[in-house]
This record gives sequence, C-alpha cells and structure tokens, in this order.
Amino acid sequence: MSILPSTNLRRLLFNVPVEPIQGTRFQPTGFPDLGAATYQAGDVDCLLVESAQSMANRLELQIWDEGRQELKDAFKGLPYIQVTKDGNYLTSSLIEAHRINSPYILEGENKTIPDILAKEFPKEIGIVNKKRFYEIVAKYDLNALIHGVFISKSDYAGGRLRIPRALSAFIEATHINVAASGGVKNDSVDPSGDTSKGFGNVPFHREEFTSGEMIAYFSIDLEQIYSYGLPEDVTNLIILISLYKIRSFIDGGMRLRTACDLKVKSDYNYHSENEHSYVLPELSDLEKAVRESIQACQKSGFFANENNITTVSYKEKDKSKEKKSKDKE
Repeated sequence: MSILPSTNLRRLLFNVPVEPIQGTRFQPTGFPDLGAATYQAGDVDCLLVESAQSMANRLELQIWDEGRQELKDAFKGLPYIQVTKDGNYLTSSLIEAHRINSPYILEGENKTIPDILAKEFPKEIGIVNKKRFYEIVAKYDLNALIHGVFISKSDYAGGRLRIPRALSAFIEATHINVAASGGVKNDSVDPSGDTSKGFGNVPFHREEFTSGEMIAYFSIDLEQIYSYGLPEDVTNLIILISLYKIRSFIDGGMRLRTACDLKVKSDYNYHSENEHSYVLPELSDLEKAVRESIQACQKSGFFANENNITTVSYKEKDKSKEKKSKDKE
C-alpha cells in the first residue's frame, strides 16, 4: 500500500498539538526591537512560538548530519551543491539561508552554477521557462523545490527566478500568559566590579510564557509540487521527503531553545487535518520509501552527477585587483 497521499488533494495539512516536555513555561522566539511576537486573534491572546522562516531552517536539517557534514544515510544520492574552500568543506546548498542563491555558490570565482543559469536564463529573457527552471533546480538542489528559492540577481532572467515554499510550518500558542522571573549573574570575586567589562553582579529580568493550547502547523502544497511537471519518481520523492521532515521533527525532540523543549501531546492521532483518511506515516516507513524513490530517480539518470553532489570551490575575489582596475579607469 502506498504511503503517498491521494493525487486529488491540493494541500496536506497537519495540526500537531504540542506542550512543554517539563513544567508549563516555555520561551518563544524573539525578534530584534520587538521581543516575543504577541497578538490578538479576536478576543484571544496569542503568541508566535516559532516563525515560518525558523521552522524552514529546522526542517531542512532533518536530513542533514551536522557532525559529518553530509546527508544522513537514508538520503544519500539526493542532489545538492557542496562548497569547498582550499579543498575543505565550507557549506552546502542544503543549509545555506538562500540555498542555491547562496553567495558562496554564485559570487565566488567558481562559475559552475552561474554559467548554467546564465546560459538557460539570460538577463534579456522574455517569458521565463519555469518548467526548465524547476528541472535545473531538481537536478542540482532538489530540496530547493521544497523550501523555495529566490535568485534575485538581475543577471539571470532579470531577477525573476523564484519558487515559493512547498513545505511550510509555524508554531502558535493561544490563551497565553506572561511568566515573569529573573535572576542575577554572580561575581563571587568582586560583586561590585565594573559590569561594562563583565565583572560584578548583574541582575536580569526574564520573560517566559504559559498557554492554554500550542499547535505546530505543517502544510505541504501538493498542487505546487505537481505543477513542477517533473517525472513521477521525482515528484513522489519531493512529497516523501516533505513528509519525512515533518515526522522527523515531531518525533525527534522539539528542543527549539534551552527553555523551549516541546513534545507531541499523547492524544494526537497523526491524521491529516483536511483529509482524515490520511495518516502521517511512521518514520521508518518513510525512510524506506525515500531510499527506494532515490534509487528510482538515479536509475532514470535525472539527477546531475553520478554521485549527485555538485562540488564548487569558493575563493574570494581579489579586491586589490578590482581596486587597481578601477584606478586605471
């Protein structure tokens, strides 16, 4: 029996109730000059616990082994771009904030990816061939079709190469209350020392929250994924990876911050919110399906290279040469 959702569905939604793994307090994400994002929904006090952009970063890491700086074993064979500097691993399109649009990929001296984009999507292009763009992204950085990419450089199709997120997520809390507390950074040697230099006792205020309900929301835009027009094996792989990332995140321990460690409520049944007949598959079943799907895509020769990793070297441009060139002008 297939673990894929029906092709008739346009979206696949999961509303996962979560709670602190211990106690009742939690620390939400904070924003510069704003702090915690509190707001009203009707007459209900609400709080953004984790933003869509932060959740995208966390979901991306579900298939990445940070210790080994490579894909987890079940995902070996997925295409991505690896960046090296002086022969050593530097970063990759899987963890870069803008994926294939990373400056380490597009702005270095290595022109592998820029040359491909410039050839396929010159600056003067009229209507962008989106299907061709989806094919190129799938060949070199499949996960960008899940988490989105925006290549804004005008050199490529006038800065119009854009794919929105197909997998999105965020966490909200309702019926919130502030749990105010505080403490002191103690200096046992000189309590009255110069605090501007890190000495002395420093009292501080701390603000956490409690809530009546906290929900982690996940959405897979199946309609968008189907619109890529990619081979069936590739389309299925994109959906399976998206499902895996959701299941891995909620199964693997949701420690978002030191004081925000969450777990799934025990009464959650893993059914889709908009299609109750569909149940989020077990992690082991998804891993098996992903392996088989990757093998099918490899056999078809759809991905970019034999090992599906495109390695580019990053070397900063010689600014002294640029300055001499400008001086001559």
